Amino acid sequence: MNFALSVDQQLVRETFARFCDEQIRPKAAAIDEAKKFPRESFLALAELGFYGLRYPESVGGSRMDFVSYCLVITEIARGSLSLAAVAAMQSLMGTHFLYTLGNDDIHVRLLAPALRGEKIGTICITEPNAGSDLSSISSTADKVDDGYVLDGQKMWITSATVADFFTVFARAGEGRKLTIFLVEKGAPGLTVGKTIEKMGVWASPTSELSLEQCFVPMDHRLGDEGDGEAELRKILAEVRIMTGALALGVARAALDDALVYASGREQFGKPINRFQAIQHKLAEMGTDLEAATHLVHYAAWLKDEDRPHAGEAAMAKLFATEAATAICDKASRIFASYGYAMEYPIQRYLRDVRFTLFGGGTSEILKQIIAKEMTTS
Repeated sequence: MNFALSVDQQLVRETFARFCDEQIRPKAAAIDEAKKFPRESFLALAELGFYGLRYPESVGGSRMDFVSYCLVITEIARGSLSLAAVAAMQSLMGTHFLYTLGNDDIHVRLLAPALRGEKIGTICITEPNAGSDLSSISSTADKVDDGYVLDGQKMWITSATVADFFTVFARAGEGRKLTIFLVEKGAPGLTVGKTIEKMGVWASPTSELSLEQCFVPMDHRLGDEGDGEAELRKILAEVRIMTGALALGVARAALDDALVYASGREQFGKPINRFQAIQHKLAEMGTDLEAATHLVHYAAWLKDEDRPHAGEAAMAKLFATEAATAICDKASRIFASYGYAMEYPIQRYLRDVRFTLFGGGTSEILKQIIAKEMTTS
């Protein structure tokens, strides 16, 4: 078994690691405190070609493997999880269905500009009473002569305040099955509601959204009626692996900061990293991060090899996000009272990392999925 990265994978990681160290980390606190969509850094990622990493050259991408994508998103998250969150939405969920199900006009007019960072996309699935339970989605799409009329309420919509297009899941047809629609900014009946104040990832705006008699032309139905859930399940594993990769980045930042602080902070006449209690915390953090990294990269490799990976994706997301949350907590304890101070980024990691626990499925849902995979294999 070869665990080494290829030359191309090493190069792409090094490129984005430099970008993180030079362009993101120095601005991360300012990005966070501004509580606004980080447009300047978002466009800088576009210049590096990030949004097209998963897509072929025919639509303006570079079609790299999924392991490379995860390496990159980890580096971005190491600098700022807010930036990584909006970048992940743009590069995966917000544009995926336009590529796989959109026509040539949609590819040229919306997808290609999105991969250049010129247009912003997002996905609208969650509702006030529908989160993990897709069967509870109640938004509807009624067919009319030349399209559909959508009605419903959506919640937790990333980048909604700046989005140019929305991929919306609603129930259509006689069986009222989930169907995917493209709704463009400015469509009558589409309203972006209030921004949800969150504990962390402050610079990733998250909003409510309403659809009231919102007309969508026929060619903006993405795929066939009733195919929405099946199409979503095709990328759920990618979303979970990607979320695990986000968690790796925050955990790495917390561990790196803790190592530096512990080597410089002196108590009782010596650096605190000479005390066994601190050494044990660092050892546990390092071990958990290494294990999480292997799980995430293995799941991504399975995806690249087109092998079954649903269970491994759930395991990677579950372990990486829970481990990252624990790592950030232990790092905060090493900083002691300074871990509670706003002048150090540890408090930001501790706030932000919890974001990864929910995207792509809660830990409780993931355990159910893993157990099912184990008992049916």
